[in-house]
Amino acid sequence: MAATGAGVFAAGFSSVINRDISPSTGIGKPKPKVSVATRRTVVSTEQQQTTSFSENGMVENKQDAETMARSYENSEVAPEAERWSLKDFFEQSKDLIRSDGGPPRWFSPLKCGSRLNDSPLLLFLPGVDGLGLGLLLHHQRLGEIFDVWCLHIPITDRTPFTDLVNLVERTVKSENYHSPNRPIYLVGESLGGCLALAVAACNPDIDLILILANPATCFSKSQLQPLISFLDIMPVQLHLGVPYILSLMTGIPLRMVLATVEKGLPLQQTVGELSQGAIALSSYLSVLADVLPGETLLWKLQMLKSASAYANSRLHAVKAQTLILSSGKDQLLPSQEEGERLRRILPNCQIRKFNDGGHALFLEDGVDLVTIIKGASFYRRARNLDCASDYVPPSPSEFKKLYEPFRWIEVATRPVMLSTLGNGKIVRGLSGIPSEGPVLFVGYHMLLGLELVPMISHFWFERNILLRGIAHPMMFKKLRDGKLPDLSTFDTFRIMGAVPVSATNFYKLLSSKSHVLLYPGGMREALHRKGEEYKLFWPEQSEFVRMAARFGAKIIPFGAVGEDDVGQVFLDYDDLMKIPYFKAEIEELTEEAVKLRSDFDGEVANQAVHFPFILPKLPGRFYYFFGKPIETEGRKQELRSRERAHELYLEVKSEVERCIAYLKEKRENDPYRNVLPRLIYQASHGFDSEVPTFEL
Repeated sequence: MAATGAGVFAAGFSSVINRDISPSTGIGKPKPKVSVATRRTVVSTEQQQTTSFSENGMVENKQDAETMARSYENSEVAPEAERWSLKDFFEQSKDLIRSDGGPPRWFSPLKCGSRLNDSPLLLFLPGVDGLGLGLLLHHQRLGEIFDVWCLHIPITDRTPFTDLVNLVERTVKSENYHSPNRPIYLVGESLGGCLALAVAACNPDIDLILILANPATCFSKSQLQPLISFLDIMPVQLHLGVPYILSLMTGIPLRMVLATVEKGLPLQQTVGELSQGAIALSSYLSVLADVLPGETLLWKLQMLKSASAYANSRLHAVKAQTLILSSGKDQLLPSQEEGERLRRILPNCQIRKFNDGGHALFLEDGVDLVTIIKGASFYRRARNLDCASDYVPPSPSEFKKLYEPFRWIEVATRPVMLSTLGNGKIVRGLSGIPSEGPVLFVGYHMLLGLELVPMISHFWFERNILLRGIAHPMMFKKLRDGKLPDLSTFDTFRIMGAVPVSATNFYKLLSSKSHVLLYPGGMREALHRKGEEYKLFWPEQSEFVRMAARFGAKIIPFGAVGEDDVGQVFLDYDDLMKIPYFKAEIEELTEEAVKLRSDFDGEVANQAVHFPFILPKLPGRFYYFFGKPIETEGRKQELRSRERAHELYLEVKSEVERCIAYLKEKRENDPYRNVLPRLIYQASHGFDSEVPTFEL
């Protein structure tokens, strides 16, 4: 096919492929990059070059180049509130179909604007529709951290699956040749999942990261397979009805209605939105009928069958880091069952389940691919994950979404935050906290870490400071499957910047001038026994002091009290170990977790994983006291001495105990310590009003 047969895409897309790739080797020379925002050309399978560029890679028409450059300079990234919706997906699909024709090729969406330096390449491999628009709702956020290319397979194209594998493989090899130190992401849904696995199996030495949404490797168990024989014998006139049946199976029409109803809008507004939804739905059905006419659907189903067999026969060769996204209500494929099968087979694989998700997972409200990637710790820009340089902080809307499920803790406990100014004055609020890092917060871990949510949210909302916690490795890795919580349970912690405890990670956080949160007492303190409230279990080592001094970090000791006002330990570790059933459970849980402090003695080394039984109380109040910052700037040489470092270590520990004692004493004079006085105050002053506390 001639390259000119590729056509021109609709105004929402542009080509950013600037390399002339040799079809035989997939390796070529870099071409000069043209920074324009209105490019809408494509890359064909055979020629692998942009059709509107001359041989040297420059725009042929100088006037066009200047116009496009001005357009790029004046373009702005739309705010999060202006994200695209399913309606946009239907409209863009129509435009794409109208300009269809030619062989498969890559395009890059204009919505994917400016991105981070050294952003990794993300190749999106579509499902049976072949449009390449499956990530449309995610383009803006993905474009901030990835270089996004999408594969488009025209409706009339009949490229075999093995040739599609070769096309993607050539692109992967070429990009790896030009940027060998950066990973390449293959995001595939359904058929695209098979394509990603096949490419990964053929290229085990290339650093690939696979993200597979409901991969069609389970096509042999799908309800779609009988359609192949059915379409073979069905008269052509009846083919038109098949896409409508498929649309019902994907669940998109029902989800469009439910999404409107769940908003809880007034009746008149709900009816209006449902009317608009009906129009959008008719567009969707029309698009689906155009995208999958009878002959094309039969071809795609036959391709699915061969793709599934091809990928399954090569799973043993896949070494790539893999994230499976499985929907619980996929009417086309048994996706959750397949996700578990792939997780057991693939050596470096995690799974995230969406129990209410349908087949078209990326087109559903509430599914944010960037958040998923960050939560699974799958975003990196080099061969190894760097907790400092690779970390992408949550956006305001992302933080709000993460915070909402835990907001009840804040509402129930109405925390009091106290900090200390440089002159030693204690003030309410966090004005005594330094804005610039590095800052190291060292404190007491309440039972089950109850203090974390209010503290982190107050730092975010009041000071725009993100606390990055040093956390137990069991939140990031399990030694084997068992009874420990699934790793997805801790995705929120990772999105908020938590890293596994290690000297390397501690070093990187301080070197990046972060605000670091450290609990020397660790899990032993958070899972303390009866009568051990507010008792510190710190190791007799002062390494964090010496590390802080190395970067001139300010150390802020802090205390938090209130756990005894919200619950009481009924059965602790000692009680549970006397009961054979619970003893076996604790031993199994502890065996699954990564071991810490194995070279320590005494209680601080007791890191047994267990979950105490707690009797809840009418909620009291949480209190936090951040002491005066301790300067280590200019003390690097002095604190190299283990003796001097240990003295400062003991000073920090003493300050934490003093903060706790101060709060325990002062809260006795708080008239709003109990929930009922707080509710009465809020009822008369407004529930968003700040509740008073004791006199400072």
